[in-house]
Amino acid sequence: MEKVKGVKRILQKDLVPFTKQLASMNGAGMSILVTMQTLEEQAENPEFKKVLKEILRSIEGGDPMSRGLAKFPKIFDEMFVNMTVAGEQSGQFATIMKRLADILQNSSRLKRKVKSAMTYPTVIMSIALLLCWGLIQFVVPTFAEMFAGSGKPLPALTQSLVDLADFIKHWWYVIIPGIVAAVWLFRQWKRTERGRYAFDEFMLKMPVFGQLNHKSGVGRFARLLAQMLGAGVPILKAIDVTAGSLGNHVLEKSVRLAGKEVEQGNQLNTALTGKPYMPLILIRMIAAGEKAGRVEDMLNSVADAYDEEVETLLATLTSLMEPFLMVFLGGIIGTVVIAMFMPIFNMGSLAH
Repeated sequence: MEKVKGVKRILQKDLVPFTKQLASMNGAGMSILVTMQTLEEQAENPEFKKVLKEILRSIEGGDPMSRGLAKFPKIFDEMFVNMTVAGEQSGQFATIMKRLADILQNSSRLKRKVKSAMTYPTVIMSIALLLCWGLIQFVVPTFAEMFAGSGKPLPALTQSLVDLADFIKHWWYVIIPGIVAAVWLFRQWKRTERGRYAFDEFMLKMPVFGQLNHKSGVGRFARLLAQMLGAGVPILKAIDVTAGSLGNHVLEKSVRLAGKEVEQGNQLNTALTGKPYMPLILIRMIAAGEKAGRVEDMLNSVADAYDEEVETLLATLTSLMEPFLMVFLGGIIGTVVIAMFMPIFNMGSLAH
């Protein structure tokens, strides 16, 4: 396995154009060797250029392209390599590369939409926390000093904020390392088998976001399996590779259990029945496809339907998020402001 710098940038910006150009140039009649030479020469990312140069060297040495790709698993995953192998063996390399480019582009587009939908609430929450910290740390103590000489007890809400400000002021050197340690421990736990499974299951059960994760995961499963079967990858290999590409360990476990039953001779729809988070519509559509000999078409139909539902859910979520966050932010700041002015109101009523 070759080490590569800047893998994230390559995956985000270079992989889809590379796959599209590979499909187009090979489809136009150019050989793999000439195509890779051209793509290597025009690559703008120096790190990706090194990767393509190594793959080109492997091809010039007589190896198939898939073997060169397999040296860089962080860039070209198992699905990419297996579909490349299918293209090399079937003589439909350009067609399969085009399918692969469509998969990567759709996946990238969906990730961007989800990331965009999550950016706004993250920014608002960060602003709310910073404002609250500033008010509690600098403004509340000033008000507390103003009313300290009155001899009157502060209202409960105000006193709570004063106590919180004192706690942060005197124990910040414990709080900050504690937060860092908690984040580190959480990440370590999430790397364990049990932690990954529990976290992914939580992500599927969350209100609203759970539906989004579930629908996008099922849609991805249907799309990847359809494309791999259409590329000529054997069903057991296609199921195994698809399971590892879902990004959710709960869904992955369900698909792998189904794969074991298919290996024992069961049909795919039977194998998926009763598995966690495998929806009935998916199973019924696969059953109809197996009966008619059109499994790939049925899987693509399911994937299209789920992609549309994800798009609709994202649009709804985005439209509802703004007013909810405005109310949330206003509620937090309003509570702090009211707590600060309550002593003034009490003093005014006493004077009256």
